[in-house]
Order: sequence, then C-alpha cells, then structure tokens
Amino acid sequence: MRRSPKRPDPPVILPLTDSADIVRSRERAQAVMDSIGRIESGIRAGVPDERIAMKEEKPSTPTAPKELVDQLLDYARTFIGRPYVWGATGPNSFDCSGFTRYVFQEFGYNLSRSAVIQHKDARPVERYSELRKGDLVFFGERNNIRTVGHVGIVVEVDLEHGMFWFIHASSSHGVEIQRSTLSYYMMRYIGAGRVLPD
Repeated sequence: MRRSPKRPDPPVILPLTDSADIVRSRERAQAVMDSIGRIESGIRAGVPDERIAMKEEKPSTPTAPKELVDQLLDYARTFIGRPYVWGATGPNSFDCSGFTRYVFQEFGYNLSRSAVIQHKDARPVERYSELRKGDLVFFGERNNIRTVGHVGIVVEVDLEHGMFWFIHASSSHGVEIQRSTLSYYMMRYIGAGRVLPD
C-alpha cells in the first residue's frame, strides 16, 4: 500500500502574553530600526559606525553670545531719549548705572546699583583691542577723572581708528549713543569690563 508523504509539523507560534509584551516588542524593534538608520546616515557622511551607534541627541544650545549681545543692544536702544534723573532706575528715566543695571537685568544679569561696584564686579578687559559690543565702559567723575563715576554699554567698536560708540544715560541728554573720541569722555576713560559670556 502506498503511503502518502508525511506533512511537516506547523510552526509553533507563541502568543504574546499581554499588551505590555506587545509594546515592549514594538519598542525594541523601533530602537533597532533607529540604530540602523543612524548608522546608514553616518556611513553616507563618512562617520565611523561605532560613533553613530553611541551618538545621542544633544539639547538645543543656549542663545549664542552674538545673538545675546544683539538682543541686549536692541533692547537698550528702545530707551533712547528717556531723561536722566539722578538715582532713577527706569524705565521712564535713568541715571547711568540705573540704565546699565536695568538693561542687563532684562537678560538675567543682576548688576550692582553703583557704577563703582559694576566696575569691580565685571571681568576686566585688559586691552583696548579686546573691546567688544556689550562690554561696559567706565569713565571718571566730572571733578575726579581717576575715580569711576560713569558707565555705558559698547554698541560698536572701530579698532582701526581707535574708537568705540556707547549707549548711556547722559546727565545732559538722557539716554543716547555717544562716541568715545568726544574730548570729555576721551580724557576720562578708565577702562572696560565684561559681563556677558565670551
């Protein structure tokens, strides 16, 4: 009697026990696919596989220094024309240190109320060639040019001609932009300090 060939046993399919197993399986599969995708992308870019497999997404970087400086100076310019009042801290009127303090405070930097202390607390800018936009610049008092009595914020630097422009609360004109080569400020210039990151 002729025997019919033996049929192979059907494959054994083990069911997932619960929904949690299904979720975990899908997550593992997705993780593998993500790794493969990173490796393939890296190969196209010429990056070694092992560096891609271990690479993690970096958090977004904080505001770049240049962007921060531009934002700070744009904000400072919005107060041009506000009157000078001794002891005033803004926003309707300012004295010199009240103005710098108010502007920097908007960006999370708490400066002292005094120009003298702002000078001490800021990181010294040792060379004129290192002066940057956003730096604080300090000038001597009207009757004592060696003692800090005035402060402003650098808005532009022209190293080729050895000059800069700064925004400040002037006792005679209120908040304005002035150049460093004006004789009154040139003879009273003491130095600069940096508050913003390098």
